[in-house]
Amino acid sequence: MGRLFGTDGIRGAANEYPLTAEVVEEIGRAVASVFKGANNRAKIIIAKDTRLSGDMIEDALAAGICSAGGEVYLAGILPTPAVAYLTASTDASAGIVISASHNPFFDNGIKIFDADGFKLADSKEDEIENLLLGENTANSADEIMGATGNIESLKDASERYLAFLKNTLSDTTRFNTMKIVLDCSNGATYSVAPKLFHDLGAQVEAICVNPDGQNINADCGSEHPQKLIKTVIANEADIGLAFDGDGDRLVAIDEKGRVITGDRILAICARTLKRKGLLKNNLAVSTVMSNLGLRLALKDMGIRHLMTQVGDRYVLEEMRANGAIIGGEDSGHMIFLDQHTTGDGMLTAIRLIQTLCEENKPLSELSRIMAVFPQVLLNIDVQKKPEIEGVPEIMAAIRSVEGRLGEKGRVLVRYSGTQPLCRVMVEGPDKDETQRYCRQIANVVKAALG
Repeated sequence: MGRLFGTDGIRGAANEYPLTAEVVEEIGRAVASVFKGANNRAKIIIAKDTRLSGDMIEDALAAGICSAGGEVYLAGILPTPAVAYLTASTDASAGIVISASHNPFFDNGIKIFDADGFKLADSKEDEIENLLLGENTANSADEIMGATGNIESLKDASERYLAFLKNTLSDTTRFNTMKIVLDCSNGATYSVAPKLFHDLGAQVEAICVNPDGQNINADCGSEHPQKLIKTVIANEADIGLAFDGDGDRLVAIDEKGRVITGDRILAICARTLKRKGLLKNNLAVSTVMSNLGLRLALKDMGIRHLMTQVGDRYVLEEMRANGAIIGGEDSGHMIFLDQHTTGDGMLTAIRLIQTLCEENKPLSELSRIMAVFPQVLLNIDVQKKPEIEGVPEIMAAIRSVEGRLGEKGRVLVRYSGTQPLCRVMVEGPDKDETQRYCRQIANVVKAALG
């Protein structure tokens, strides 16, 4: 076995290593061993998105957990943040989500939360990997003989999660004046999101709510909002909300059909918190992929800004270390640590709509808080992932572009943590120039690593 955990759990093509039934069963066994409680039995909640391979992986995980004496509670199809909430609000030892987020249906993954509802620290992931790789040993046969665990259904899982989301608002807050279009990406929010916003009083039109196991994220959702844009305009809606496959991301569409990504949502919500005197430590956290416009907007508002490497887990680490309650990524992962332990697309939508209602302004007007600098991102397929700093031709290309941009832009070249890709991002004052510079670097990356 090779290294299993990436930047967001274990991910790969379903039915291929490491997501074969045999390896997944071993993963379940290792997780149960690491999270066993005082009674020597782990209690683990499992949920999944709508991918075809979800049942196979769920069964294998459950078998592995039970074989190590763990108890399994199946929550069915639910968003990733629902599992974080359910784990933290019960006596569960850990929670597992079977999902590959925004990836196509043939991929899948395993995300794990600890008993407090937070994604695992590196040390805990290492502990699980050491069991799988043979550096330590899981429970011996003598310890677990005759002590296999059981599998139960967590029948009220979605109701508990929806109650939690509704309780983030005051009893009097209603969205009765709002006309909302939801794009549920044929994924984990397809059932719960329409119910939530309907219950909150909004007039709801939902699209991409007919999952068939293969259409998750297919030309829909936060990565592909074109259908949503057309529906918002056709319905003269106040806002469109696009979730990704597992519901931890949100991309919004304003009433004019323009895309509002995570950076501007972060700026809008941070300003609201500051206005209310609730922005703890006057601080917001984002990643190095955030648009230059976000940094300038936060500076203009007098809000401190910290940046991390790419990945919502790193945003969360920085937030906890520095006492921030708001952070996120431009991709739409938003963390409101005053109410939840992880990124939650539906909670983000609630916070954004609440701001629209309180300000009595359209999203197009609120989004003017931040000017978006032209940003071009190209993904290059790579065969290997050496340190970027150790590839002279790539570094020469980066330095050349940085020299031309000066202080009016920036370059970021990094590998995907979950796919065999190198991401080249260039930001600058002019769109055509930015595209040209990005293509120049991408061509060098392709020649060196493709």
